[in-house]
Amino acid sequence: MNRFLLPVSVVGTVIGGTVLLKDYVAGGACPSKATIPGKTVIVTGANTGIGKQTALELAKRGGNVILACRDMEKCEAAAKDIRGETLNPHVRAQHLDLASLKSIREFARKIIKEEERVDVLVNNAAVMRCPHWTTEDGFEMQFGVNHLGHFLLTNLLLDKLKASAPSRIINLSSLAHVAGHIDFDDLNWKTKKYDTKAAYCQSKLAVVLFTKELSRRLQGTGVTVNALHPGVARTELGRHTDMHNSAFSSFTLGPFFWLLFKSPQLAAQPSTYLAVAEELESVSGKYFDGLREKAPSPEAEDEEVARRLWAESANLVGLDMAHGSAGRGHSLPR
Repeated sequence: MNRFLLPVSVVGTVIGGTVLLKDYVAGGACPSKATIPGKTVIVTGANTGIGKQTALELAKRGGNVILACRDMEKCEAAAKDIRGETLNPHVRAQHLDLASLKSIREFARKIIKEEERVDVLVNNAAVMRCPHWTTEDGFEMQFGVNHLGHFLLTNLLLDKLKASAPSRIINLSSLAHVAGHIDFDDLNWKTKKYDTKAAYCQSKLAVVLFTKELSRRLQGTGVTVNALHPGVARTELGRHTDMHNSAFSSFTLGPFFWLLFKSPQLAAQPSTYLAVAEELESVSGKYFDGLREKAPSPEAEDEEVARRLWAESANLVGLDMAHGSAGRGHSLPR
C-alpha cells in the first residue's frame, strides 16, 4: 500500500501546482467590491464571451446595462440570461453594428435622446484574424471594427459622458499591439498584400494610441479612458485562426490551452475593475495587462503617431474636428 503513496502524492502536488499556476497566469477576480446603482453602462459586443461576462458583472453591481450588438437575436438572449441570473431588470439589448458608420450614428442618436446619462462605455467588441473583408464603408474589417467603429462611437457619446462625469471609457486592446505598426500609407490594406495577423496587431495598437490621445484631450473633464489586455480567453474571437480550426492542435495542445487561456468570466475581471474601482477614478491614459498597469509598446506611447492617427481616423469616419460631431463620412472605395 505504501508504494502507492509517493506516486499519489506527486500527482496531487502536480495537479495542485498546475491549478495555482493557472490562477497566477489567468489573474484573479476584480479586487474592488464597489457597486454602481443608477449608473448607465454600455458594453459593445456583449452577446457572448468577455463582453457578456462584463455586462453580467456590472449588472450584478446594480448598473443599468445596455448590451450593444450586431446580432439582435443573440443580444436579446444574452440580456435575458443576465436579467435572470442577476435579478437586475435594467439590462437590455440595443442594435449596434460597428462595421457600419450609419448604424453607429443611429445608435449614438438613440442613446443621446433616450438616456439621461452614460457613466461607463466599455468598447469591447472585436474581430480577430478574419479573411480580407471590408466594412460597409470600405474599411479593412479589423481596423474598421476594432478601432474606427469605436473611435466614432466614443466621440459621438463624449458630450453625454462629460455631462455624467465622473465617467469612464474602457478600450479593450490586446498584448498583440506590441507587434503592431501603424502604416499611414495604407491603413486599410488597399495596396500591400493582406496579412490577417499584422492587420489585427495594427488595429489593437490603434486602440492604445486612441486611448492615449483621447486621455490627453479629456484632461479636466472628469472623464477617464484606459486600455487593457484582458488576457487570452476561450471565446469565439479566435474562430478564424488556424489553431482554433485544427483538431490536431486542439488535441495535442489542449492541456496548455486549459492552463494559459482564461475563462470569459476571468477575462472580464479587468474590464470590471477599470469600470468600478474607486481607486481608479482619476487614472487615465494608461494600459493595463489584466489587473495591473503596465507600459505598452514604444510605438503605443508615441504622441506624434497618436495625434496623426486621430486626424486620419476623424477624416475617415467623417468626424467634425471642430465640433466633435459626425458628418456624412468619407467612404473608401470598395
